Amino acid sequence: MDLRDIRERTYKERDAWWTVLLVDPLAVRLVRLVAPYRRITPNLLSALAFVLGLGAAWCFALAGRWWLVAGAVLFHLSFVVDCMDGKIARLNGTGSMFGTWFDFIFDRVRVVICAVALMGGQYAVSGNVAWVWLCAAVIGLDLFRYVNGSQMAKTKASMANQLHEVRGEPVSRAIADDDGDADGADTAGPVQTGPPGSLYERVRIALLRHRIRIHLFSGIEFEMTVFIVGPLIGFVFWTSVAAGALLLLFEALLVFRLMQLIPRWERDMARAREEHEPVTPISTPIRM
Repeated sequence: MDLRDIRERTYKERDAWWTVLLVDPLAVRLVRLVAPYRRITPNLLSALAFVLGLGAAWCFALAGRWWLVAGAVLFHLSFVVDCMDGKIARLNGTGSMFGTWFDFIFDRVRVVICAVALMGGQYAVSGNVAWVWLCAAVIGLDLFRYVNGSQMAKTKASMANQLHEVRGEPVSRAIADDDGDADGADTAGPVQTGPPGSLYERVRIALLRHRIRIHLFSGIEFEMTVFIVGPLIGFVFWTSVAAGALLLLFEALLVFRLMQLIPRWERDMARAREEHEPVTPISTPIRM
């Protein structure tokens, strides 16, 4: 099986720019190597990703300069393997509902352990209590992002489905991706798109040509900045603070977009009800 075929069968229609640019090129080649071996299941890869994450946490806890670099490399490899499990599932048809739960839960546990190890290691060296607060902030922001992303996906899917139902169109079910966004959330009908020709729409279309979603700083970029960029450049604290600020900014933009979409959705719903309201026949009096 060649790489083009694997890309067509395993790549998501849209994904985070970090995944598209820095993970997929390596992950798809590793998938080609392991795909023929059916014993290498998605759950096995999820478990391996978790073990690599534990290795990253151990390096972070040691707090030395080169230990931080080693932890960053292991965390990136952990994410690459974590992306492989979904690709193997799509390629071989070996995905399962338990595997979806297993992958998501262990991803969150990995982040918590790595955050405690990274910030705890720096606290042990410096004695600065600010690292403890930063640890709590990183864990809280990561969980907030995924809760907010999941709820926003459900809200948008509900809006779209109600509109489809009133119009008598098939009702679709949005499925949340690895970062909590709903697949198709930016493309599912009039509720999700911006005005034609707007700057938002032009940027969105340009990014989608390269499979990059417009939510440029999501949970994935937040984690990679905290656990890879910061340790690599040696500025863990302020890099993490900047990552948290960017995450909150983009989450606020998502909320703002939702607030903009709701009035349009309400107008579309009212128009659809008027257009599809059943006509009551006028009865003609019977003359005796």
